[in-house]
Amino acid sequence: MIFVTSNQHKYNEISSIMQTGGFRVQWRKMKYQEIQADTTEEISLDSAKKLAPLLGEEFFLEDTGLYIAALNGFPGPYSSYVQDTIGNPGILRLMDSSSRSAFFLTVITFYDGTEFHQFSGRLDGSIALEIAGKGGFGYDPIFIPEGESQTLGQLPESAKNSISHRRRAVTSFMEFLKESGHFDSISD
Repeated sequence: MIFVTSNQHKYNEISSIMQTGGFRVQWRKMKYQEIQADTTEEISLDSAKKLAPLLGEEFFLEDTGLYIAALNGFPGPYSSYVQDTIGNPGILRLMDSSSRSAFFLTVITFYDGTEFHQFSGRLDGSIALEIAGKGGFGYDPIFIPEGESQTLGQLPESAKNSISHRRRAVTSFMEFLKESGHFDSISD
């Protein structure tokens, strides 16, 4: 199964999760143009539609947004741009001490050679008061998952991968692949 991304961290995380489910993932390292849109679903689908004629085979990609309640869902679908411009310190400066609830949303779009299928995973939690942890990437050092006392950046990789938004989206994706016969297993 081909996973298209320019982000090695995303590839490592998704590949590890899919390998535990018995799937082999091939990394197609590519940068591609993303639209600016109101939803993570729109961005993921648009990217897949643009890449389908270029690749000419089955593949999947993913897009993730961090939605912060006190900021009216910002940065949401603009998470990558915000991470690149103001980063975690900028997000913390925008926050006040009131509601810190937030969630990650990952949307995987799979192109089966004919149709596009989407799978999502959500992880609820809150924004930490300060950056904590060296693990993970992106917003992981400021996001505390619901039911945890540490940020995703502080959790061991195996713990993060067992509860993450990507895990949830990938689990739905793998179930679909098994049910639909698009199974590129490690044992093949």
